[in-house]
Amino acid sequence: MADHKDTDENPSGGEHQQDDSHQQEHSEHDEAAAEADEPRVEQELLEDEAHPATAEGEALHEHHDHAGHEGEGDDHGTHEGHGEGHGGMHEGHEQMFRRRFFVSTLLSIPVLLYSEMLQEWLGFSVPTFPGSEWINPVFAVIVFAYGGIPFLQMAVPELKDRAPGMMTLISMAISVAFVYSLASVIFPTQSAFFWELVTLIDIMLLGHWIEMRSVRRASSAVDELAKLMPDTAERLTDDGETEEVPVSELSEGDRVLVRPGASVPADGVVEEGDSDVNESMITGESKPVSKDPGDEVIGGTINGDGSLRVRVGATGEETTLAGIMRLVEEAQQSKSKTQVLADRAAGWLFYVALGAAAVTAIAWTVAVSFDATVIERVVTVLVIACPHALGLAIPLVVAINTSLAARNGMLVRDRIAMEDARKLDAIIFDKTGTLTEGEHGVVDMATVEGVDEDDALALAAAVESDSEHMIARAIREAADERDLSAPGASSFEAIKGRGVRANVDGNEVYVGGPNLLSQLDSEVPGHLQRFADDAGENAQTVVYLVRDGELIAAFAMADVIREESFRVVDALHDLGIEVAMLTGDSQDVANAVADELGIDTVFAEVLPEDKDEKVQELQDQGKLVGMVGDGVNDAPALTRADVGIAIGSGTDVAVQSADVILVQNNPMDVVRLVKLSKASYRKMQENIVWAAGYNVFAIPLAAGVLAPIGILLSPAVGALLMSLSTVIVAVNAQMLRRVDLSIPELPSGTPSTEVQPAD
Repeated sequence: MADHKDTDENPSGGEHQQDDSHQQEHSEHDEAAAEADEPRVEQELLEDEAHPATAEGEALHEHHDHAGHEGEGDDHGTHEGHGEGHGGMHEGHEQMFRRRFFVSTLLSIPVLLYSEMLQEWLGFSVPTFPGSEWINPVFAVIVFAYGGIPFLQMAVPELKDRAPGMMTLISMAISVAFVYSLASVIFPTQSAFFWELVTLIDIMLLGHWIEMRSVRRASSAVDELAKLMPDTAERLTDDGETEEVPVSELSEGDRVLVRPGASVPADGVVEEGDSDVNESMITGESKPVSKDPGDEVIGGTINGDGSLRVRVGATGEETTLAGIMRLVEEAQQSKSKTQVLADRAAGWLFYVALGAAAVTAIAWTVAVSFDATVIERVVTVLVIACPHALGLAIPLVVAINTSLAARNGMLVRDRIAMEDARKLDAIIFDKTGTLTEGEHGVVDMATVEGVDEDDALALAAAVESDSEHMIARAIREAADERDLSAPGASSFEAIKGRGVRANVDGNEVYVGGPNLLSQLDSEVPGHLQRFADDAGENAQTVVYLVRDGELIAAFAMADVIREESFRVVDALHDLGIEVAMLTGDSQDVANAVADELGIDTVFAEVLPEDKDEKVQELQDQGKLVGMVGDGVNDAPALTRADVGIAIGSGTDVAVQSADVILVQNNPMDVVRLVKLSKASYRKMQENIVWAAGYNVFAIPLAAGVLAPIGILLSPAVGALLMSLSTVIVAVNAQMLRRVDLSIPELPSGTPSTEVQPAD
């Protein structure tokens, strides 16, 4: 078998050389075909840009078709279509605007050099020659035709829908400047707008290129995630040999060999071998995670130096990676409230510009009669009303926000929820596994007279033999430590929110917490009650053993408080947020944990189906409430909350009930989420002020409100201000990368987790 593998994997084999040669020829043919077909492709991209909703939907459809492809054809791996989802579409837009920007900028240089106004301002001159007076109009027409026409094409759908927006504004500005400048050649006026026209188009192309680049970086997340999954897997056959099969052919229960350095092909459990696996692309955990037999592995992660044999547990749409991809797609389709506001502002500004132009025309006609000066003022108003900075204001911040969040273990499903996180008045934490480690252990026990402790523990272990609950595991581990043999149990039944029951040696036996005793109406003997009280004071959970209706034993379970939880509560209090805790444990246990952490509100002895009522209780007080839970038992509460936050790792990231998923099982990420939300919203506000402020300042000046005192905004200065506004907005958005999301040092002085920067 080793010889066989060496032959297959030898990159210098003749068969592979032929494949490489064929692939190279195929690639060259594709490049030539793509170059010849470039005009048609660009036209399709412009149509997609003009109909963003349709294009986005088609891209999603293509992505899902690709994800569900069953590996048809021998020569096509699953990676072949990776570029055809969100990332491929937006990359096409980005490359188109990038190319047009550079070509238009190059063609604009002669226009700038032969502009009399710029020569006067900058104190330079260029040689003239017969026909040099035509350089400006000729090159300006070319720039308009190549770089400006696309904006006119994209404005058509806005006008058809009677919903003018950014493309309509841009088209209006460059069209007015173009027509006015050409008219100035035939009917000489005081000034032409040729250099303003070409720079305006260049700036718009640059802005659109930057915007498409930002959108592509965020939108290509699905395609980048898809690339993590290998095309093929080495499936182990019954005789111990391996066979290479497409990942799409794997089924639950198959065994696969994961060689050193290879990607794990599907979610599963390690059966043989040990290795360190790099899970950073899924969980954000920077250090490789040690994997031994019995440990779970996630499809798409990278194996280290060891060899693993993995039993497949989930494939296709059921894998963690597929769940994350669905979350990313949902996030891409959601818009923040501020983005919606910016889109509306662009529409309003179109009407403001038309109104200001009309008022300007009337006022100047009355003041100086209708002449070229009036036309120049109107044109100036319409040209400088174009606020491309407004189009960049929100998308740039959203792109950086999404990148920062993802690289720091936060997956955002709903951008509105991400935006609302800054306004939270209260955050409710589920206790077990969130504020605490979630790993219980039996630290003490008490029995009624006549019942031996070992017998009681063995009986409890028998009842819990079929349960995967952490308390069940703790009881079984305690029995194993004492080398106790649990008797056989039958008729196992889980009682939601209360405990479990089973038949053991003909007896009906229950194991559960205080809610179980309420259901069974069992009396608690005095010494067991004192035992429970003492345990509660020590923040320990008490689990009871009931046999044939009689309470015979109690077990004290300890769940250690996370070291990070102390800093979480302090940090949220510093942000002015109330902290509440929700648990099914007894009131005494809950109070002990709350007192130690400094929690404000405690909800104890709450059944899973009642958790959402506690969220509603705080909402009824007029508070904006966030809920932090494991995303499974807490689904109703996560849905009810204004911001639902699922915390956990592994398959928990694929929960559908939360707005934000914190991939790493670290409650401090809740603080990061709030801080990032506040910082992002602040940047959005600042950018809208910068973008809109330019128009508030420039349009009245262009209209000539200060003309009586000799202040009149020229088209050139207006274009300069517009450019400056765009640059300021872009730079201000980039400043979001510097937001401090670091975790304060823990009480022990342990260094905080390093914050990952945005791309």
